[in-house]
Amino acid sequence: MQEEFVSDIYGVQIADLQGKPLDLGQFRGNATLIVNVASRCGLTPQYAVLEQIHEQYAGRGFSVVGVPCNQFGGQEPGTAEEIEEFCSTTYGVTFPMTEKVEVNGDERHPLYQALTGEPDADGYTGDIRWNFEKFLIGPDGEVAARFGPRTAPDAPEVVAAIETALTR
Repeated sequence: MQEEFVSDIYGVQIADLQGKPLDLGQFRGNATLIVNVASRCGLTPQYAVLEQIHEQYAGRGFSVVGVPCNQFGGQEPGTAEEIEEFCSTTYGVTFPMTEKVEVNGDERHPLYQALTGEPDADGYTGDIRWNFEKFLIGPDGEVAARFGPRTAPDAPEVVAAIETALTR
């Protein structure tokens, strides 16, 4: 059942940061890195690298999608407007951002219900561990890889997974 849901990730309903529907189907046929993000985290500088890889691979059918979440130490307390202002002003973020959601617990967003069953390279499945956990979705809509929060977006294993997904 979980696998079927993940294969239809493009049908998950989610809003963008402005509250308008964000059609995940627009990423069908492309590789997409979905990352739960926060503005006041020690890992927040990853925004700069996420934007860099977003720009670097965009022409080849790749996008980053940021998913704000305030579940880890209250590190994303801002309104949608504050989050957008921070990301664009501080890090020049141009990649799509979703509404703020919960990624764990009883109110876990359906997107993360679909993602959290996928293992990382060490075999970890389950709850998101912290801000900036990354899921690479292949062009087929399947989770191609999962990376922990401290794995840099431009780490060799992430870049290799992106390159592989882009050649599928």
